[in-house]
Amino acid sequence: MIIVLKDRPPKNQVDQLIGWLKGLHVDVHVSEGTHHTILGVIGETSVVDTAFLSGLDIVESVKRIQEPYKNANRKFHPEDTVIELGNNIRLGSGSFEFMAGPCSVETEEQICLVAHLVKKAGAKILRGGAFKPRTSPYSFQGLRERGIKLLLEAKQETGLPIITEIMDLSQLPLFEDVDIVQVGARNMQNFELLKELGHIQKPILLKRGLANTLEEFLMSAEYIMAGGNEQVLLCERGIRTFETAVRNTLDISAIPLLKKMSHLPVIVDPSHATGIADLVKPVSMAAAAVGADGLIVEVHNDPAHALCDGKQSLNPKAFEDLVRTVDQIIPYAFRWKERKEDNESR
Repeated sequence: MIIVLKDRPPKNQVDQLIGWLKGLHVDVHVSEGTHHTILGVIGETSVVDTAFLSGLDIVESVKRIQEPYKNANRKFHPEDTVIELGNNIRLGSGSFEFMAGPCSVETEEQICLVAHLVKKAGAKILRGGAFKPRTSPYSFQGLRERGIKLLLEAKQETGLPIITEIMDLSQLPLFEDVDIVQVGARNMQNFELLKELGHIQKPILLKRGLANTLEEFLMSAEYIMAGGNEQVLLCERGIRTFETAVRNTLDISAIPLLKKMSHLPVIVDPSHATGIADLVKPVSMAAAAVGADGLIVEVHNDPAHALCDGKQSLNPKAFEDLVRTVDQIIPYAFRWKERKEDNESR
């Protein structure tokens, strides 16, 4: 349920209304916009008398929401969520950031070298896999705890925040100093893991499952947010279709749709979406053009000899070219977004 309050309502009346609602054993989320304050009511809202609410002096309108996701719903939270890391990194609402690094952390020399190179090219966040979910049990599974230690060494050298993937609840203590925790596509519906991540206060990058709808995707984000952690980044990384020419099929329409359905930032992974290094740049350009808030790109200093996903990894020079090209598109993308919002408000 959404309760839209009139402009500048008296604080004591708002507090009384919130107290009354909580007395009905529902949760109330307050979102303050430029002109209106919105109360998002979550829980068993059938006990709430909408006629009574509509008659209150401070209430402009009351609406029941049909979508099962509430916290992630833009109707509950009209303003874009912005996630900040440090003093100069903002994810969401007009900011565009690059996350880059190797699919897998291999050695100290490799991860530190790549960290310096992607930072020089324009990346603000270092990605790297310590725990690697692989289809074959015989493939390289990552350096695990040592991989996280090497990522932290690269962070100390370069100052770049780090993002890496968690695969199991038992690994959570190892992620204490990790800046962004990544939940991979295979774990998008690992609900016990998502619930636990809802209790930590750090950003979670949630990847869409290989065959999941956008509503299912947002419901997974809801699991995290219901626990109290509202710092969720949605990551479109391609879905599995009948096409075999690429590793996955990037659902480009999902980006503007997610921005319409939810207030959460949307990041795109062009590396896993295509599985082909030559396609990473054009797909990145398309993602930026339709309003993505950032990219997470696989970059390796020697892709031909990478222990994991070398075929989809860019070399540092190619990544530098990608950043330079995408940077030219971003201003036009957000200009288009502003025009669209102006038209909708008329």
